[in-house]
This record gives sequence, C-alpha cells and structure tokens, in this order.
Amino acid sequence: MAENTTEVVVGTGVLAVAVGFLVYATGATSLAVGGDSYPLTASFRSAEGVSVGTDVRMAGVKVGTVTGLDLNPTTFRADATFTMQSDIEVPDDSAISVSSEGLLGGSFVEVIPGGSPFNLEPGGEIEDTQSSVSLITLLMKFVAGSEE
Repeated sequence: MAENTTEVVVGTGVLAVAVGFLVYATGATSLAVGGDSYPLTASFRSAEGVSVGTDVRMAGVKVGTVTGLDLNPTTFRADATFTMQSDIEVPDDSAISVSSEGLLGGSFVEVIPGGSPFNLEPGGEIEDTQSSVSLITLLMKFVAGSEE
C-alpha cells in the first residue's frame, strides 16, 4: 500500500511541475489567450529568415508576431501577415524591414513608424518594405569587388 501512495505523490508532483512549466512557457512566449491584436500585411522581395511565429518589433520591443507567410504567384513576392497589439497604432506611412539580431542571431521584422497623422486600419498594408540582406551575398560582393 505504501508503494502506491509514493507513486501517487511522485506522479502528482511531476504533473504539478509540468503544469507550472506550461503556464510559464505560455506567459514567456506571449501566447496567452485573450490578447487583443489586429492584422496587417506587407509584401517583401525576400523574406529570408522570417517564418510564422517570428517577432514583430518596434524600437526593439516586441509588438506583434508573424502569423502567415505565402508566395504571391502573380508578383513572386513574399506576402506576410502579422498581428500588432491593439494599443499600438501604426501610421499609414510607416516602413517595415526584415532585420537580423547579429551575425549569428535570428531574424525579426521591424516596424519603423512614420509621421502621418493617419493610422493603418486592421487588415491594412504597409507598402514601404525592405527585404532581408543575405550575409553570404554581401560577402560574395565584397570578395568580387576586391579582385577587380
């Protein structure tokens, strides 16, 4: 009988730790249910390094998440859909770019706010986009330029 009690106590402890970890992970990744947000779109020539779940930042602060990334078969550009926190209003002349955290860091999408008094409506598109820059391409241009 004592073995069964020990197994139940240990099992309950393991379950409590698992639930605690799940609560922590949900809060740490901002996946909490009930967060108000609105969608925006942008079209990039190259979205290298961006995928669903990539952070959207403004002034280095996470304000949203990429929720969709598809190739437009007409323009052959990467159409990105992302959400923004509802309390962040984005001016309609804002720019958006794919940035890197460093040489070995990951990529994120950065919103550079404009100065317009008018804001983008939910579902609106940021038209001023800057695609990601490939480190390999830059190195190849540097090497090719130094030989000439």
